[in-house]
Amino acid sequence: MMRSRWNPSKSERPIRYNLVMLVALVSGIAAAGAITAGYQSMAPTGQWYGRTFIGLARGTKQLALTYDDGPNDPHTLRLLEVLARHNVHATFFMIGRYVRQRPDIVRQVIEAGHIVANHTFTHPFLAFQSAADIRQQLSDCRAAIQDAIGAHSNLFRPPFGSRRPTVLRIARELGLEPIMWNVTGYDWSAPPAANIERKCTKQIRGGDVILLHDGGHQQMGADRSQTVIATDNLINRYKSEGYDFVTIPQMMDGRKTIGGNKR
Repeated sequence: MMRSRWNPSKSERPIRYNLVMLVALVSGIAAAGAITAGYQSMAPTGQWYGRTFIGLARGTKQLALTYDDGPNDPHTLRLLEVLARHNVHATFFMIGRYVRQRPDIVRQVIEAGHIVANHTFTHPFLAFQSAADIRQQLSDCRAAIQDAIGAHSNLFRPPFGSRRPTVLRIARELGLEPIMWNVTGYDWSAPPAANIERKCTKQIRGGDVILLHDGGHQQMGADRSQTVIATDNLINRYKSEGYDFVTIPQMMDGRKTIGGNKR
């Protein structure tokens, strides 16, 4: 026996159409919301999940060079040579397990006047970690840095920029200030220096926090020679245009108000 199919009358058809469209609309909104939430968990300038520092007002004549995933032998040391030649200081977000391996490099970074900051102990996606694991990652990295240099800055950068409200809450409970960025050099795959420079110069407008890498999260010894060359060229270019290169604490001390809120 065949089941009869609903064949709505003309008066019922608008109701059926509206129900179908309502389901599609709700599903679309839910999907869009999930996509947006996922984007905000990784977007360096996103502020949905909590306030993070991403730089100063556009046009400010300051730039902050930041380097992730060190310490790394030999390229962190090569980078220190370039920075010293230009009398520029930078901020290094270090992975705790590498700090344990090469505390001597960490000490050289500090002795050269740079800032050492927390980039977790093993570089996981923190947005996917439990609260206990997040706290352990930050605490273990801080302990490694303290053992190496006897101190720890209050700066923290989540690996991959990955975060959710719990990540930022725990960081602040530990006295850490979350630092993101608004210029990306896209240097993690070790492209030619010219490519790194081009990516940066297309984004730099002044007051920027620039993300580069002196190491690699997968293993010690990542090739960052092209980042070292790009750093040299970027400093030459922007110093000639009247920019000052500062550390993140220096930039935060001089932060400007944007729309009533501090960035």
